[in-house]
Order: sequence, then structure tokens, then C-alpha cells
Amino acid sequence: MTLMVQNVGEVTALSYLVNKVATTRDLIYRLFSNNITPAETDTAATYTETTGGGYAQKTLTGASWTVVGGAPTQASFAAQTWTFSGAVGGTGIIYGYYVVRATDLDLVLSETFTPFTPAAAGDNIILTPQITAE
Repeated sequence: MTLMVQNVGEVTALSYLVNKVATTRDLIYRLFSNNITPAETDTAATYTETTGGGYAQKTLTGASWTVVGGAPTQASFAAQTWTFSGAVGGTGIIYGYYVVRATDLDLVLSETFTPFTPAAAGDNIILTPQITAE
């Protein structure tokens, strides 16, 4: 389960670093239900967002991230919990998450985790967003 920063995410990160892109965007975390291995050339359309079962994407606002310099430098966010009301649509299985920028909806990164099948009310996934730069 390796975090994959797609090519478009790398371009976005470097563009912010050199002030080429002046408008920052919050990140939207979405769970996906297609069984794929993330690749650098993926786009947001590569992923099938989970539906049903009380699922909703989560917008993580920029001001709520904590960034600490060091070796390594880390950006972290409070744990996010998706609590389901029952089974989800599609395959019924959640394979990971992908992150897009608000408004533009371009893909930034994605990661798989152990496949999870919510079946009953109260089943949940907890994810603590963290991005590390070495």
C-alpha cells in the first residue's frame, strides 16, 4: 500500500512551490470501489467513487492541516471517519482512496488499502491523512 502521487499532482505541487499557480484548493478525499493499482498516469476518471451506504466524500480545508519541517517533513490532518449505514453500491467493496483538488477536481494522489466491505450500519473506515516529503 504505497501512496502514489500522480503526474498531475506532481505538476500541481511544483507549480505551487514556484508560485506559478496562485490559487490554492482544498483537497477532497474520496473512496474508490474499482480494483486497480494506482499508476502515475491515472486521472480522476480512472477511479470509481464509492456510492450508497451513507458514503460521502470529505473536504479537508487547507487551514486545518499541520505541517512540520524536519527529516522528514510532514503534513498531517485529523483522522477522518466514514461511517456506513449499510452496504455500498457497485462492487460493494472499497479498495482505497483518491484525492482531488476542489473546484478543478484534478487528481493529486491515491492509495490502496486492504479491501473493505461495509455490510452493516456502523461499519467504518478511519483514515489519518498524512503526506511526507523526504
